[in-house]
Amino acid sequence: MQCHKVDYTLIGDVMQAVEIGLDPGETVIADAGNMNYMNDAIRFETRMGDGAPAPEGLLGSLVAAGRRLFAGENLFLTHFTNTAGSKRHVTFSGPCPGRVIVLDMAALGQEVFCQKEAFLCAARGTQVSIAFTRRMGPGFFGRDGFVLMRLVGDGMAFVHAGGMVVEKTLKNETICVDTGCIVAFTSGIHYSARQADNLKSMFFGGENLFLATLSGTGTVFLQTLPLSRPADRILRQLSSFAGKRKADTAE
Repeated sequence: MQCHKVDYTLIGDVMQAVEIGLDPGETVIADAGNMNYMNDAIRFETRMGDGAPAPEGLLGSLVAAGRRLFAGENLFLTHFTNTAGSKRHVTFSGPCPGRVIVLDMAALGQEVFCQKEAFLCAARGTQVSIAFTRRMGPGFFGRDGFVLMRLVGDGMAFVHAGGMVVEKTLKNETICVDTGCIVAFTSGIHYSARQADNLKSMFFGGENLFLATLSGTGTVFLQTLPLSRPADRILRQLSSFAGKRKADTAE
């Protein structure tokens, strides 16, 4: 496998973006809605899939597309290609304040799993597919779903984390994590669900009934501010405001 060799620069601190440098003919793939700005010589095209050849040919491409559709993901990725004779740039960022995690796929074993909302972009040649966890607990009982994205390649990939990034190296160890705090982990990590010990605290404290269990040997990237947390708080405040306004109107 040989991915395009893209350059990059991280911009900012707590609200980071990543600027990708493309040599003539190089391409970076990205999920819809992540691009901020680009040079005029960058041409973008929406295509079904990542552009990497499927091992099973057309049938493999259709199966991969079906998995993305079933998971509620976009069937298409946007391909940004430098059509100029010299280097040009395109910039991407995430949906909330946070940081960009740079994944050197070759150094990480050429396979990384990430939350579907975390993926920003990757060098062309990176295979982007849907992976389902072996146990369905985090999907049916967790707030943040059981669908993960599987990235395979030997180039650079970039994911977004809300808040600060916590990188943990596990050596045949196990940690329990709120499902929303997981950003990405390497292939040596096994992902499953564990029921919370104190159900009373879970029911009345507003926490998840199930926690994600990460075990094995590899690298785990966590975020301190999952997007679901401020979103839930905003929804509660809006609901409370609407109820108060309705009560005042009734009076």
